[in-house]
Amino acid sequence: MTAFVCNFIGTGVEQVPERGVTDSIKPRLVHSAAATDDELLAGVCTGGHDAFAELTRRHFDPVYRVAWRVLGGPADAEDVTQEAFIKLWQTPSSLRDGKAVRAWLMRVATNLAIDRMRRKQPIIVEQVPDIADDGLKADGALARSQIAGNIDAAIAGLPNRQRIALVMTYFEHMSNQQTADVMDLTVDAVESLLSRARRNLKSQLADDWRDMLDELVDE
Repeated sequence: MTAFVCNFIGTGVEQVPERGVTDSIKPRLVHSAAATDDELLAGVCTGGHDAFAELTRRHFDPVYRVAWRVLGGPADAEDVTQEAFIKLWQTPSSLRDGKAVRAWLMRVATNLAIDRMRRKQPIIVEQVPDIADDGLKADGALARSQIAGNIDAAIAGLPNRQRIALVMTYFEHMSNQQTADVMDLTVDAVESLLSRARRNLKSQLADDWRDMLDELVDE
């Protein structure tokens, strides 16, 4: 897994020491950091390893997080994210605009994740890891973890398209238009999905909803 990017980029890339969930498979570049996505995409089209690795560095995390929340765990999310970037390397000419790189990667990863889910039994959701705040008290951290776990489980119970729209809009802070671009829908359709997702979440969380919100506010 850690060799994923290096298989394509060869030399000239320094591997980041393992620090987190995705850091072990993300390269750190010496060059190309100042280039625009348009310039990097043009470089990938001509077989530029540095350009591909820089696009990976820029866009891996958000694509990975969406895959994690769609699939509910790290192993499949890593595989799906890698597949999306492999497709970018193999067919960069399918993208005409570098500004659309992230949306294209998210669309590919989302479709791959949905296909994988259809072939599997219902998943057990794992909470997406975050950096802990050293100032949090143990009991507060535990309560927050339990709340987050309940919310993640409720999100996992949503229909696929509702879950994807919710993840992209609220967790990745994408606009409705950006989410619509990724999902290949109209903005009205995304807003409808979000409305239904919110209603379904409130229904699933039921009596725990108010308590969870109160605890989040109190922290």
